Amino acid sequence: MVEKIVVLGSNGQIGTELVTALRKVYGELNVVACDIRRPDYDIKNSGPFEFVNVLEKDTLNSIFQKYKPTQVYLLAALLSATGEQNPKLAWDLNMNGLLNILDLAITYQTAKVYWPSSIAVFGPNSPKDNTPQYCVMDPNTVYGISKLAGERWCEYYHQKYNLDVRSIRYPGLISWKAAPGGGTTDYAIHIFHDALKKGTYASFLNAATELPMMYMDDAIRGTIELMDADASKITIRSSYNFAGVSFTPEILAAEIRKHIPEFTLTYTENDPRQNIADSWPRSIDDSFAIDEWAWKPEYDLSKLTIDMIKNLKK
Repeated sequence: MVEKIVVLGSNGQIGTELVTALRKVYGELNVVACDIRRPDYDIKNSGPFEFVNVLEKDTLNSIFQKYKPTQVYLLAALLSATGEQNPKLAWDLNMNGLLNILDLAITYQTAKVYWPSSIAVFGPNSPKDNTPQYCVMDPNTVYGISKLAGERWCEYYHQKYNLDVRSIRYPGLISWKAAPGGGTTDYAIHIFHDALKKGTYASFLNAATELPMMYMDDAIRGTIELMDADASKITIRSSYNFAGVSFTPEILAAEIRKHIPEFTLTYTENDPRQNIADSWPRSIDDSFAIDEWAWKPEYDLSKLTIDMIKNLKK
């Protein structure tokens, strides 16, 4: 069977790289990129593109009718920091966009649906170190609340309608290819740009804020590996814990200084993103992903730092 894949939210930090990776695997014409904004050159000229708002069900229906997708990736969302500036819009986009896709997937008998969750589902009372798959989850951002609710909807649609829906709780994602999308972990991208341009960076998170991170290459590979895994191996239909490497701004700065010795790091005070970061895990236990679909990251802090600096210099 020829796979026909639709990626909604294709212009975002994950989407731009995921579309490219999927087109290499399944063929350029078989992966349809969709977004409310015009895509960059690579996405627009390497395969089909459609303007789509995930809150407009009639438009979505026409996409499903036209392409009859076998796989749908829903990436459109407002992230943590941006969502706090407009919480009702974040809830509407993150929640109703998902429900629209789940309903259409049932109607058109889409074989697989992918929807990303986040470490934002954890909260102040979740264990901070080696946070387990199952634990107290009390998110205190609208982004985290919407992702936790989305996880429950995903599992509900699997149990109620036998929909093959799959998900990952992404940590902070680091990439040189696409701009960050308004998340609390975005400092780990900005710091590389400023290190090369200015030789200094002012972090909005304090020196001791340790957060789980992952290089985008690992995130894209892991996402496709999850979707390729045999359904019999997938026991979690809410969302899998997913880990790469954890570090603080100070640890990351020290790694950058190995390549840019003159780099300096300063800190700003009273940034609202600090409170968000303080409620999140410091490290993640992803043993279910390791055991069930053989997940293993390839990039540690040293390797991702080398790759970021090499590519941004270009």
